[in-house]
Amino acid sequence: MIFAIAAPSGAGKTTIIKEIFKIFPFFRFSVSATTRKKRRNEINGKDYYFISKEEFQEKIKNDEFIEWEEFFGNYYGTLKAEIEKNLDSEHDLVLDVDVKGALSIKRLYPQSVIFFINVPREELADRLKKRNTESEEEIKNRANRIEFEIGLKNKFDHVIENSSAPGGLEKAVKEIEEIINKYKAKKQNGN
Repeated sequence: MIFAIAAPSGAGKTTIIKEIFKIFPFFRFSVSATTRKKRRNEINGKDYYFISKEEFQEKIKNDEFIEWEEFFGNYYGTLKAEIEKNLDSEHDLVLDVDVKGALSIKRLYPQSVIFFINVPREELADRLKKRNTESEEEIKNRANRIEFEIGLKNKFDHVIENSSAPGGLEKAVKEIEEIINKYKAKKQNGN
């Protein structure tokens, strides 16, 4: 099965995915490609494939992406080879994608399950600043995109709330875990 998790910047998507892998260690992670600079603690080939813009554009020309997008001057995309390699392995697959990417995955793989991580708007801007990985201009650009992305949340199979309130993260992870278990049970029962 394919489970794609998407969210506006700062919604806690990466943290949630790390928690999901603690619960489901046999899941596989689909590593996306990007042209953005590597952040502290990120590992090439594990968090992303960090490649040049020229290499990314060559892959676009060669139709190597399921979905891709230019986002604030950087490219991000899901490689076809990464999906196919994992689908052939009998392991369930988790994708960390942007909102438009998740909708593209759903179109191409209708059996996939897509999650939208929702956070109150006022918390998102605060989280982006605290993350301290983007410039003020990048934060402003990301904040402007949030409205567009939130406007698409009703196209997702599941909307998960991830507030900063005590227990918010744990509740979001638990909800995703329960949903995944329901889908896996249905698949095992042949439904």
